[in-house]
Amino acid sequence: MVIAIASDSAPKEATLVAFLPSAPEPKVKAEPEPIAPNLAAQPFLPVRPVVTRPRETPWQRRIWYGLAMAGHSGAAFDGWTTHRAVAGGYGQEANPFLRPFAHSYAIYAATQVSPLVMDYLGKRMMMSQHGWVRKIWWLPQTAGASVSFLSGAHNVGVVH
Repeated sequence: MVIAIASDSAPKEATLVAFLPSAPEPKVKAEPEPIAPNLAAQPFLPVRPVVTRPRETPWQRRIWYGLAMAGHSGAAFDGWTTHRAVAGGYGQEANPFLRPFAHSYAIYAATQVSPLVMDYLGKRMMMSQHGWVRKIWWLPQTAGASVSFLSGAHNVGVVH
């Protein structure tokens, strides 16, 4: 290192200005220290998913398809008996949403909307994150099919 001295008119007074290096020093050392491996390191464990989604069993799938067929069959039966009762002049459609379709064959398609909604709701309930909802997933389809068959039976009674 070189020491730079500034001199004034008085030669006795020397002021130390700065320590200046003779050459620039590297910021990183040329010989890095070896990294010691961590002896406590364990192999990676498999990661489990944070959220597990419920799955349907083959038995639940069979029951769901059976209830879907029952619901759509009941809706077709209700549509047929409603059309027969309205066309024969024995009564009128009480449901305001189905009333515009009661005098035509469109009643068959219109009555299939409710079972579709119940099928979707039952499937969503089967896959729910809540255990109490998964236990009653069959209820919407069963209730829809029951109401359709009861309505059809009522219509048959009106015609006869």
